[in-house]
Amino acid sequence: QLQMKESGGGLVQPGGSLRLSCTPSGFKLGLYSIAWFRQAPGKEREGVALFTGGSASISYKDYVKGRFTMSLDNAKNTVYLQMDSLKPEDSAVYYCAASRFLQPVWSDFDSWGQGTQVTVSS
Repeated sequence: QLQMKESGGGLVQPGGSLRLSCTPSGFKLGLYSIAWFRQAPGKEREGVALFTGGSASISYKDYVKGRFTMSLDNAKNTVYLQMDSLKPEDSAVYYCAASRFLQPVWSDFDSWGQGTQVTVSS
């Protein structure tokens, strides 16, 4: 049973920044694929950023590209999501998740945290 714990959410003004953290347990970063998702009220959960374990590459959905940066700190076994230039439409509960697939698609993630709320509002 893999476990994830997100933190770092909060209230921020448009154009501001937040840094989310995800601490997994039961596995080592780099051996699994890791992704950030988000879900706003009344909307489907959507992908944000993806670390693909097979290629050790990070990709982003177009709506966050250039504004969000995902990183992994293997020494601390922590995943980060640096969010800059935040927009109101970024408001959502943010989750990190893990997949044992090394070349996953977005539906392959099955180990989830409880999420952390991000609210972008003036």
